[in-house]
Amino acid sequence: MQDDRKIIQQELTSIEKAMRTLEITYEQYFAGVEKREPLKKREKLTRQLRQFANRRIMQTDLRFKYQNMATRFHSFSGYWDRILRLMDEGKFHRPTGKKTVLQLPSKVKKPVAATSGNNEVDSVYRDLLTARQACNLGGQAPEKKQVAAMLEQQKANIKEKFGDRAIEFKVETREGKPRIVVKAKKTG
Repeated sequence: MQDDRKIIQQELTSIEKAMRTLEITYEQYFAGVEKREPLKKREKLTRQLRQFANRRIMQTDLRFKYQNMATRFHSFSGYWDRILRLMDEGKFHRPTGKKTVLQLPSKVKKPVAATSGNNEVDSVYRDLLTARQACNLGGQAPEKKQVAAMLEQQKANIKEKFGDRAIEFKVETREGKPRIVVKAKKTG
């Protein structure tokens, strides 16, 4: 009975070390240090954990330790799969320079008041270009004329819906893409 306990404890300690190593390797892969996903290590750890799934562990502390490790591994697996999916979709960018992996600005610059005329178009256009650069978007940026036309159209739509209310334009980043948001200012 005591020998069985020691064997199980050694195996669980071995699995725990392997899990820590795998966590570190995945983080290095996501950061671009490792060039390949550690699939073989992950499969090996999955097999080791499955061996314990059908095994009857009589000692409560060891069973608890196994269950915690299994739960932790499944949580990490979900996280790793989610990041891998984002990488496949092109929504996850590895760090370049000092920026961290998931730092995307939620809002860029201050709102621009609609009373500023042509200055408004310049400011919104600059904010849009800055947001596109922060999101690492490739391709052709919209022309300044297109942005100006869109702003005028939105002003007309807001005026039609809400009358002569003051409005503001701001550039926000949602789901890794910059958008120009138009809002009517609250009166009062």
